[in-house]
Amino acid sequence: MLSLREFDDRRLSPYTGWTRDHWAALADHLLLSARRYASGSHARISFPGPPGGYGADVDGLEGFARTFLAAGFRVAGESGRDPLGLMEWYAQGLATGTDPRSPERWVRLDEHGQAKVEAASLALVLHLTRPWLWDRLDPIVREQVVDYLAPAIGSDYPPINWIWFQIMVEQFLASVGGPFERKDIEEGLAFTDGFARENGWYADGAERAYDHYAGWALQFYPLMWSEMAAGDPAADSRRPLYLERLERYLHDAVHLVGADGSPLVQGRSLTYRFAAATQFWTGARAGLATPGPGLLRRAASGIARHFAERGAPDEDGVLTLGWHGAWPPIAQSYSGPGSPYWAAKGFFGLSLPADHPVWTAVEEPLPVEFDDYHRVVRAPGWLVSGTRADGVVRVVNHGTDHSHPGTHLTDSPLYARLGYSTVTSPVLAGEHAADPFDQSVVLLDDDGRPSHRTGFETLLLDRLPSGTMIGASRWQAHWVTPESDAGGDHGYGRPGTVRLGPWIELISAVRGPWEVRLIRLLEPGLLRVGGWPLPATGPDAADRTLHSQVIAGAGLDLRGMVPAEDSSPLAPWTLIPWCATSGPARPDTWYDAAVFLGGQEPGRPPVVSWSDPVVARVTWPDAADDLLDTSAALSGPRPPRQ
Repeated sequence: MLSLREFDDRRLSPYTGWTRDHWAALADHLLLSARRYASGSHARISFPGPPGGYGADVDGLEGFARTFLAAGFRVAGESGRDPLGLMEWYAQGLATGTDPRSPERWVRLDEHGQAKVEAASLALVLHLTRPWLWDRLDPIVREQVVDYLAPAIGSDYPPINWIWFQIMVEQFLASVGGPFERKDIEEGLAFTDGFARENGWYADGAERAYDHYAGWALQFYPLMWSEMAAGDPAADSRRPLYLERLERYLHDAVHLVGADGSPLVQGRSLTYRFAAATQFWTGARAGLATPGPGLLRRAASGIARHFAERGAPDEDGVLTLGWHGAWPPIAQSYSGPGSPYWAAKGFFGLSLPADHPVWTAVEEPLPVEFDDYHRVVRAPGWLVSGTRADGVVRVVNHGTDHSHPGTHLTDSPLYARLGYSTVTSPVLAGEHAADPFDQSVVLLDDDGRPSHRTGFETLLLDRLPSGTMIGASRWQAHWVTPESDAGGDHGYGRPGTVRLGPWIELISAVRGPWEVRLIRLLEPGLLRVGGWPLPATGPDAADRTLHSQVIAGAGLDLRGMVPAEDSSPLAPWTLIPWCATSGPARPDTWYDAAVFLGGQEPGRPPVVSWSDPVVARVTWPDAADDLLDTSAALSGPRPPRQ
């Protein structure tokens, strides 16, 4: 594992020890290691491993374009000082990759859609390093680059974060006197306005798609575009709104980083790892007053240190497909050996000079290091609980499934589970990835197959006077046989042949490390409740620094712990606690279970009692008392019985 401890400065960075020197050393290590895998002309960087789903040509382009990000940030922040000769090295690759006659040429934007993604990275770095790279390129090479990027004009882009790739490329073309279509930029900007949600958040398209793309793409590109287009009235008028959204979003984002530096293990493209730091550097570059620069650096450096000290990069200096070390199942169908290098976006802070406040301010503690908190994050429908004693951040999910209300897809383990945290991973491989077990409330059919919840209705997200958070959702249990030709696995739910079952209503009350789940069925069914997936070294060897339990209430008379081997990137095994009914659950009857995740033994659990059939009293371990009126939580018309 890479050790950078010789650069530690505990005066400036009392929480991580990390400074700009750490970031620079890590970037240089990755960049120099990558050169071993470059083609003779540097145009393609093909990292070890089997080809990705899009083929070796795309893999080589990704290797170049994504490491180019780190190189560009490195040189821009040094105002052109370049002792490693990065600009000269990448200039040679640019010249060859854009030469249509070269056998090492890059796949073009009109040949493969993935080239549209990589083109945006090329455009961004060429903008940031213009005096030291673009302005020094041979005129013929500049012509080649323009010709290579030009197919972005008028082209179709998927209606998600990809819209920004077209905007970035055409804005760069405009800045260097190349061809562009202002209509593309204007329509793209108007379209991305539709991604905006409450409190500064963005969804990745029209669906309830909330993940790390919210920060490393949807917050990042608007500010970079407004820099590239500075002086244009359209950019100057939009920038204040982009800044306002970013500031409000970052107040939530800093609450989603664990004390150990782990970002939330949720959403697709997790193999990009410390790209999750990009959002914090974006706030620093934008000069936001809050969160302050010391907190922004603490969050970003904590994320990078988390991975660097746990096997990323590996002993050869390579970022493999994985989370800490290599774990190939984390890949989506679009992932190849060069894909993890989008982590280079996390080096965006290096584009800021050493005297910038984000590098000179003393680190401030993360929210989870400062105090316990309960935070309702309305856009993604998350109830966020952080506990200072163990540094764990948990999310109880009543709003995200990468779909729309009323759909009947399979549950994606990356989006549709009931909970995510900074110390657990959803089960991503093996039978329980496709058939929900961890962090679930399901019905079991006659064959023992669990139901899915994607397409649920969000009914409530609130905070009680005591500080306890409460959320509620409702969905029709359904079983799906996925279509064999449903397309590549992009990390979210899949369509197929659907069989509908009873409706399920769920209320979550969250306080500290505990969640109390109140569950009601509208028709009889075998009910099972799954808890937090616990990383473990063996099938009966849990990590004693972390504890996961499900405490069953009346009627949930079966319970146990299911081991799953090689099912997540965190440990060789995952242990899933559960409880269930031994026979069909009674309709219109509330069942309750207490679900725990924490760094200490759980001790006394919450106590649930029912003063009448629809009002539950929850007495918490800290002696707080809450009355939960289920009829108020589930207000609105009930779905019809089948």
